[in-house]
Amino acid sequence: MTMFKMNRRDLFAGAAIAGAMAASPGFAKAKKRRFVINALGGLYDPLAEKPTDAQIAAHYVDQRSIDDARKAGVAATNLTLGYVFGDGDPFATTVDDVAWWTQAIRLRPDELSLILAASDIRAAQKQGKAGLIFGFQSTEMFEGDAARARLFSDLGVRVVQLTYNLKSAVGDGALVPENGGLTEFGHDLVAALNAQNLLVDLSHGGQRLTLDAIAASAAPPAITHSGCAALAPHPRNKTDEEMRALAERGGVMGVYFIPYLTPGRQHMAADIVLHIEHALNVMGEDHVGIGTDRFMTGVDDMDKLSALRRAEIERRKALGVGAPNEDPDLITVAPDLIGPGQFEKLATMLSARGHSDARIDKILGGNFLRLFEEVWGA
Repeated sequence: MTMFKMNRRDLFAGAAIAGAMAASPGFAKAKKRRFVINALGGLYDPLAEKPTDAQIAAHYVDQRSIDDARKAGVAATNLTLGYVFGDGDPFATTVDDVAWWTQAIRLRPDELSLILAASDIRAAQKQGKAGLIFGFQSTEMFEGDAARARLFSDLGVRVVQLTYNLKSAVGDGALVPENGGLTEFGHDLVAALNAQNLLVDLSHGGQRLTLDAIAASAAPPAITHSGCAALAPHPRNKTDEEMRALAERGGVMGVYFIPYLTPGRQHMAADIVLHIEHALNVMGEDHVGIGTDRFMTGVDDMDKLSALRRAEIERRKALGVGAPNEDPDLITVAPDLIGPGQFEKLATMLSARGHSDARIDKILGGNFLRLFEEVWGA
């Protein structure tokens, strides 16, 4: 198993700050909603000790993370597997990671479920399991060979993000100032992903690449985790033009729970709600979801989290993949929206703002379930 994925997300730091909406009169009245799809997240405890070689060989998965995902009502999480950036052979690293997680799921049939179709998400929710979707956050593992889409589909991968921040064979990521669009290989790869019924993910993509891929894809694509540039002009966030084009094509954007929502200051649960509401205004209620880009466990030691966060920021800078405003003094989760109760709280906050139960259910999971069914099949 590659350790990169697990270390990459052990980032977060800081001290708790009260949320502006937590005291809303409607907060305690909203009913619990137990169907959630996290379009990009992780099954890990950010403070857990690094697994030993023996634990890795035994396909160890942190039990608290599994338990909290189930408590949170998360029927499915898009789990980033394989090579993203840094050292290692992209193809070998990716195949090894997919194989490792496949076996980890097989060893836990009562707790975990591999998601291959929309019906698997419904079954995981009914059975109280944590469903895992195999996804990529780069296309480096294709190594210029679009035909590998068939191989990765056969291995259980269902989501493929075209680029991670920087320039790739597919096109320019969000941090590339030239803002180049989809390359010839990018067009070939999108067509190959469509042919294998794999979801095209445009998170981390530059604006031109995003618009080009929306136009090129024969099936609705997704932006699994992003924010709204109109509220926070950060390169990782999407413009109204991109969001509108995605909605017109039938796609869904997941709003993330990270500091790019409020560059320069600590983000709170209320800021996540504002980004969701802007996306609703631009895209309509059938095209907005959540993709937290975060974990579901609680945080017991902020000082330890802070140290891990600072070390990870320095590593990202050294590798050239760090985005603007990656501030070591900011917590990378909203401090008033942490742990397995975060989705219930978000639902309650949206309800207090006047959003209907039907709309909230779409945001929490219904919209991505519809998209997955359309792309993958029922």
